[in-house]
Amino acid sequence: MNKEKWLIKGFADEPVDKSIDLKKAINELKKEKNAVILGHYYQQGEIQDIADFVGDSLALAQWAAKTTADIIVLCGVHFMGETAKILCPDKKVLVPDLNAGCSLADSCPADDFARFVNEHPGYTVISYVNTTAAVKAVTDVVVTSTNAKQIVESFPKDEKIIFGPDRNLGNYINSITNRNMLLWDGACHVHEQFSVEKIVELKAQYPDAVVLAHPECKSVVLKLADFVGSTAALLKHAVQSDAQCFIVATESGILHEMQKKCPQKTFIPAPPNDSTCACNECSFMRLNTMEKLYNCLKYEFPEIEVDSEVAKKAVLPIKRMLDISEKLGL
Repeated sequence: MNKEKWLIKGFADEPVDKSIDLKKAINELKKEKNAVILGHYYQQGEIQDIADFVGDSLALAQWAAKTTADIIVLCGVHFMGETAKILCPDKKVLVPDLNAGCSLADSCPADDFARFVNEHPGYTVISYVNTTAAVKAVTDVVVTSTNAKQIVESFPKDEKIIFGPDRNLGNYINSITNRNMLLWDGACHVHEQFSVEKIVELKAQYPDAVVLAHPECKSVVLKLADFVGSTAALLKHAVQSDAQCFIVATESGILHEMQKKCPQKTFIPAPPNDSTCACNECSFMRLNTMEKLYNCLKYEFPEIEVDSEVAKKAVLPIKRMLDISEKLGL
């Protein structure tokens, strides 16, 4: 394996013998190396199926913090690997593809955000987990879509708060907590692209369908929703609901787990504005493949590294989030 090539290109593109049973080989490597595979709900189905644990950002962070494995393979995007490495500095943290970034994290450059924070002294800084380690390093507490409302409400009503980087999630939290947080102007390219018109058309076609939406969606989409929640909350609602049909406005990877847990129910991905596609996928999440996962475990590369000084600062707001979440039973 030419690791220099890998470093330059940023992902595991070493050809894999087509005769290899990838599922079997990955499980054997995992056992041999005492590795754990953590997968996000937005990964392709076969990666979710082989992962030891599948969850949203909060659950993945909680799992990483308590694992006894020597190697963590984070099948998600780069910031998730960083979070795992910050929480587990002595473990080797791998991602199948270093190019798996995040449009929301990219919308909040660390230097610009630090300058914004410095321009507003006296504000408590709450950052969404979809940010780089450098942004977390200038943050007081990290949140996910699962715990954002509860963590914001844990501060006094008159607390001056900066919330970044997702303006849609920030606006939603403001609306349900009666806060007036100062918002960074960032967004997720997937959740920005849902078509209101097409959701309305689907609702007319399936009048009994329940509309589920992630709070990263625009407010006009959230107004159409019957239930708004994190990825994990949407899954839980779908399982517990008596409804038999759902229109789902979040990254379509979650439909794999929804269908597994509720095979008798119908799940329809909410379409994006692009008329050529019937579902909405994160191009970054889909960079991870079984072949790259195999190479990643085989060569123990590419590895996530976080600057020690950045990590020392970033771990504090992450642990604060985990502590608050534990106290709140989240």
